[in-house]
Amino acid sequence: MVILTTERLILRRWEESDRHPFVSMNADPRVREFLGNLLTTEESYRAIDRFEAGFERHGFGLCAVESRQDHSLLGFIGLSVPNFEAAFTPCVEIGWRLAVHAWGHGYATEGARAVAAYAFGTLKLESIVSFTAEQNFRSRHVMEKLGMTFDPSERFDHPNLPEGHLLRRHVLYRLRAGACTNP
Repeated sequence: MVILTTERLILRRWEESDRHPFVSMNADPRVREFLGNLLTTEESYRAIDRFEAGFERHGFGLCAVESRQDHSLLGFIGLSVPNFEAAFTPCVEIGWRLAVHAWGHGYATEGARAVAAYAFGTLKLESIVSFTAEQNFRSRHVMEKLGMTFDPSERFDHPNLPEGHLLRRHVLYRLRAGACTNP
C-alpha cells in the first residue's frame, strides 16, 4: 500500500520482497555506524515486523522507500513513537535509514519533507522530533535542511544504550506545524 510519493520516491508499507535487501542494508557497517551493532537476519526481520505493527497501532509508521526509477528498496523514512521514556516523550519521531548506494542523492531530505507534510497536513500533528548520536552529522544535516531546530540544552543520553557507550549522547531536533522548511 502506497502512503506517499515524491518526484523520485515511493513510500509504502513493507512487502515480503523487502526483507532480503533490508537484511543486507543492516549488515553494512557504514549504515549502522551511528546505530550500534550490525543486525542479524532475524533482527532485521523483527524490525520490519515492528514497523508494520506501528502502522496498525498508530496509523503511521516507518515506510519502505522504493526508487520510482528502478523500484529498488532504498531503505526507510517515516514516523514512529520512541520506545523509551525521556524528557521529550511522548512524541512522534521522524526518521530515516538508507542503504549506502542511496546516500548523497537527497533522498532522505526529499522523503522526509513529504513525511513531515503528511504528519502536519494529514495527521494534524502539532510537532515532530528527530534525534541521533551527536557524531552523526549526515543525519543532523538532513534535520537542518528540513528546518528542524536544535537546542543544545536538550542533548540527552539515550536510555537504550549503556553508560559509557560511544553513541549514548544524542541530540534532539524539533519541527512544529507551520514551520517553514528550507528548499
